[in-house]
Amino acid sequence: MSNGEYNIEDVKREAGLEQRAKMHTKRIQLIIFKIGDEEYGLPIEQIKEVVLTPRIAKMPQTPPYIKGVANIRGNIIAIMDLGQKFGIAEQLEDNRDGIELSHYTLVVESEKYKVGVLVKEVPNTLTVATDDIDPASDFIQYSSLDADSLVGVVKSGERMIILIDMLKLIASENMDYKS
Repeated sequence: MSNGEYNIEDVKREAGLEQRAKMHTKRIQLIIFKIGDEEYGLPIEQIKEVVLTPRIAKMPQTPPYIKGVANIRGNIIAIMDLGQKFGIAEQLEDNRDGIELSHYTLVVESEKYKVGVLVKEVPNTLTVATDDIDPASDFIQYSSLDADSLVGVVKSGERMIILIDMLKLIASENMDYKS
């Protein structure tokens, strides 16, 4: 290999080193859901549960993306439509009894916050290597989202998944709705 050429043994050795490095890379598990045609992800530890969306009581004088409050397992929590918040998807349709019940709610919880996030389809999970996340700092200048809320973009094969830190997004909105 002194002349700058690789032989098959060199290629095998480098492939083995790359495989071992990937095995030792930190991995995180995400909850993946769609808003419009795009996929978004949240770290799984931010999600307490996924439930069918219950009846939502509309609250006066709240931003349009706050659909109201709902009773989920005895807790009254604010319900948020991220598509409307981000301005990228048509808002979920209202009916006389509140939001359509065919949607699901991701219950996001921390010690300070508890908020429901509306999604249309059952979310799925995906485990990714932290090396597969392009940090948000590279493209946040083009987004109006708080830089802390947008973690980055996950590359998974041909998929690109926008990774959000919901707890930071909620904190930036001053939404302390813990009951």
